[in-house]
Order: sequence, then C-alpha cells, then structure tokens
Amino acid sequence: MTAVKTPYCADGSLDIEAFDKHVEHQIANGVEGLIIGGTTGEGHLLSWEEHLVLIAHAKSQFKGRVLIVGNTGSNSTAEAVNATKKGFQVGMDCSLLINPYYGKTSNEGIVKHIEAGLVFGPAIIYNVPSRTGQDIKPDVMAQLANHENFVGVKECMGPERIKELSGMGMSVWSGNDDLCHQERHECGAMGVISVTANVVPGLMSKLMREPDAELNEKLGVLYKWLFTECNPIGVNTMLMMLGACEPVFRLPYTVRALEARQEGVEILKAVGVENCPQGEKGLRALDDSEIKYTISGD
Repeated sequence: MTAVKTPYCADGSLDIEAFDKHVEHQIANGVEGLIIGGTTGEGHLLSWEEHLVLIAHAKSQFKGRVLIVGNTGSNSTAEAVNATKKGFQVGMDCSLLINPYYGKTSNEGIVKHIEAGLVFGPAIIYNVPSRTGQDIKPDVMAQLANHENFVGVKECMGPERIKELSGMGMSVWSGNDDLCHQERHECGAMGVISVTANVVPGLMSKLMREPDAELNEKLGVLYKWLFTECNPIGVNTMLMMLGACEPVFRLPYTVRALEARQEGVEILKAVGVENCPQGEKGLRALDDSEIKYTISGD
C-alpha cells in the first residue's frame, strides 16, 4: 500500500487531476491499497471537508481497482469518531486509526479511544511512537485485536516487534521503507505501507512479492534521501522534481535545498527514471524561484 501524496494547485487547493494521474500510475505498477490523507498525504494540514472529499473522490474514481484506506484518526476521540463515521459513509473500505498524539493517555485510554472508531468498520491501527510520543505495546494491541473490525497493524517499531505481533496472529504492515524487505520476508509482515512507493511503486511492489536483496540495497540511497528531512518533505520535493505535481507546498513543509535536489536527480537516474511518475517536463532539480508556499486551500 502507498501512503499517497496529496498534490496542490497553485492556489493551494487540492489538485484532483494530478492526484488521479498519480493514482493511475500507482495502480499500473502493482499497488494494492492507498492511504488517503495520512502523514505523507498531509491529512493534518487538510480541513476535514478536504479530507473527506478526497476519500470520497478516490473511492468513486477507483472503485474496485484499489483499496481505499482513509486516515481518519485523531488525537481527539470526538474528531476521530466523527471523521471515521463520515469516511465510511462516503465509501472508504477501511480506516487508519492512531493513538492520541501529544495529549498522551493511559493504556486503557488508548484502547477506549481506538475502539470508539473501530465500531464503524474495518480498521488498521497505526503505531508510530516517533510521532505520537507513545508506544502501543503488544499487550494493548492484543486487546484491540479482539474487536471484530480489527484488520491489523501498521507498525513502525522495527523487525522484532513485527515478528512478535505476527507471531500473535495479527496481520502487520511495515511502516519503515528501509526495513520493509527484511520485515516482509523474515519477520512475517503482510507488506508495507510505503512512502517510497509514491516514487517507485513498481519496484516497491516487486520487493514485497519476492525477496530481492540486491534491489533493496540499490534503493537504500533513495530511502536515505527521502527521509533525511522529516517526511513528507523529501517525497514532496522529489515528486515535484519529476513533474508529477505542481511545486506547491502547504506550510510548514518546505522544499529540500538545491544541492540536495541536484543529488536527488542523480539518485533517480541511477534507480531508473522509467520507474517513476513523470510530468511533461521530465526530471529537473527545479529553481528556488519555481517553488510556491501556501497555507491552505481557502
């Protein structure tokens, strides 16, 4: 699955045309599911109206061709419940739910918070302590796994945790692109929810379907480049360099520096630009003067 990028028009509004082209490239290259409005898709920068419109559009446009997973989690239980309920009403196949970030709670609070969203339909639970500040421990996840709508876990705590959860009978997706090959083929992961797949979806699909240590090593430089700065800065920059979307950022995200962009051009040439989504102008480092910054789509 791809944690899919949300592209913007020059005025900061959602660029649905670019989104559709991007998703078509994803499907054509073996991606089986899309996370809509995740961290990579900047759900935290979208209004809930934009968020739900994008989920509804994706389901309507690509129905039956790819699984639509709406990131409707929140640190506010009331917000998560409202968004998850509406997400299913507009057609998403599954929700992505997270424990309360910043305003952390007890283990009992985590369970109650996530169960409040689980009642509306199938859900993948997202565990990413580097962003939430709080780990969902295996014993807590086991409580959630008892719910009839529990699908599985997007886990970012590494190979040993994935091995532990999969050994407990849970479906687990890797949340770390640089570890996903090992976690898929050695630790029992179902696959990966990937940022890198925005750039090279076919290669990431190949890595998940069959062991390929040589390809994984080749992609190592790309993984490093994409995550040198906080996600989604790297993937935004690279998709803009490819012409897959307009060079428009919503603050607080900013473009990677020109020197890094020039390095990124060489990395993509080595990986194979033919594996990437491309706009009419092809791969370019971009000039700083081409980058636009917006605050919202209003």
